[in-house]
Amino acid sequence: MHGYDDARSASRALATEAVHAGRDDLARQGLHAPPIDLSTTYPSYDSRGEAARIDAFATTGAEPDGPPVYGRLGNPTVARFETALARLEGTEAAVAFASGMAALSAVLLARASMGLRHVVAVRPLYGCSDHLLTAGLLGSEVTWTDPAGIGEALRPDTGLVMVESPANPTLAEVDLRAVAHACGSVPLLADNTFATPVLQRPAEHGARLVLHSATKYLGGHGDVMAGVVACDEEFAGRLRQVRFATGGVLHPLAGYLLLRGLSTLPVRVRAASATAAELVARLAADPRVARVHYPRTGGAMIAFEVHDDPHEVIAGVRLITPAVSLGSVDTLIQHPASISHRIVDENDRRGAGVSDRLLRMSVGLEDVDDLWTDLDQALGARQRPSRGAGLYRQAAPPRGATSHSAPAAAR
Repeated sequence: MHGYDDARSASRALATEAVHAGRDDLARQGLHAPPIDLSTTYPSYDSRGEAARIDAFATTGAEPDGPPVYGRLGNPTVARFETALARLEGTEAAVAFASGMAALSAVLLARASMGLRHVVAVRPLYGCSDHLLTAGLLGSEVTWTDPAGIGEALRPDTGLVMVESPANPTLAEVDLRAVAHACGSVPLLADNTFATPVLQRPAEHGARLVLHSATKYLGGHGDVMAGVVACDEEFAGRLRQVRFATGGVLHPLAGYLLLRGLSTLPVRVRAASATAAELVARLAADPRVARVHYPRTGGAMIAFEVHDDPHEVIAGVRLITPAVSLGSVDTLIQHPASISHRIVDENDRRGAGVSDRLLRMSVGLEDVDDLWTDLDQALGARQRPSRGAGLYRQAAPPRGATSHSAPAAAR
């Protein structure tokens, strides 16, 4: 969107930005809700002007001035979401795609077009991200390393360093500022899907690219699929050119739903995080649970390992939904080794900390006691804790319940 008042918005709190970013021009137009523009093409009687605008886009990837041209070049409804997400992440721009994997693919293609096909990456990553890099499906070559080895892994043709923090599914964290320093001039891409800009803004720590599977918390209701990259305007131009050429565009209705989802993002994330912290405390005190993983940043994601068969837990839930994905208003649970990370080589998966007994839970907005009742019965009767065990409340989980170890196909 053009005409956005950056000076005024710079002083806004995140909760205010979530409600107003991308919507600042509505009142002047006599509107309250953002309009949905479903047009695929737009009339113009000035073909010379259109030619000049297309030339400008081909050169820089900048959004064409004036009326829209064609749906693959951009859409006004999607642009509102992009404006809002950039404001929340603290970047110059954002470019939206049809899925998180389409967004990552566009980043890899953009760097490859500059002859920079080598990627340095830290496990664990989301399973399909891992697979995309490992399989070289876009012609990329990957070197896997731990955070301390990033500097030594860089090569003249390294186009990208990629991390996910907190990571899917172990919730392991990396020091983004230290990693960004180790990258030197190579762009750091941080997958911020789990934390969201409510809990962490990677650009403030040196990440030049911030990736989201917008399907998750940004949409927040399990009814939209999308991806987005927040970055500087120069790289956004390259991403728009890739999106135009490859067609991974976001549907306008999805853009509308995402913009609506952003307005409640801080409230949803904070409420679900408070419930997650309480569940972490209860799980950590439960003898049926071998280990609980929960990040320093907090959040609504929990991973835990059980002593008995994790498949029985999946089969035993009734209120919690056994399904892939995350970030919805309802609580979801899944077994990463069977689904989200099944596509990752078994040795690599286990080496990254994704054990066969690990379960990943996305905590929603239900009552904490109802969720615990469901988990309690799903965990079974083995060494059931005594009445009231672990039912204390605290701002953060016990020290032993927090996992910070790095190394771990639907999310």
